[in-house]
Amino acid sequence: MALQELLDARRVVMVDAPGSRSAVIEAAARLLAGAPADAAAIAEGLARRERLASTAIGHGVAIPHARVDGIGQARGAFLRLSPAVDFGAADGRPVDLVFAMVVPRGSLQGHLELLAELAERFSASHFREQLRQARDSGELAGLLLHGAQRIPA
Repeated sequence: MALQELLDARRVVMVDAPGSRSAVIEAAARLLAGAPADAAAIAEGLARRERLASTAIGHGVAIPHARVDGIGQARGAFLRLSPAVDFGAADGRPVDLVFAMVVPRGSLQGHLELLAELAERFSASHFREQLRQARDSGELAGLLLHGAQRIPA
């Protein structure tokens, strides 16, 4: 699945004063929810997965994810946090780039493929730096959805 199919520009945000890891998970769930009633189930799924082990992959990036009943297709949300939040990353670095994702409960193989694709994309230091330097959520969405290069000021 292409990132463009997973992510919508309306689910790309910059979060000031995000608070705790739990608050970030709840914010991500609200963005991922198709309806307000879905947010609680998504938040619980993301939190349950986070309790198993941190979804921080290092370099200030976390990919909270869950398989959830009632989700028709995979969807993602991106949050850039300021300041960064402790996600319990193995490298000890706090997280400022969060790509949250939910997939239908039965989508095991697709879920794993999406995670691998996201981990590979976020492993590129230049990509992470572009996201950190983006001036607003529109520029973030452009980078994530179209690979747009940052236009110098």
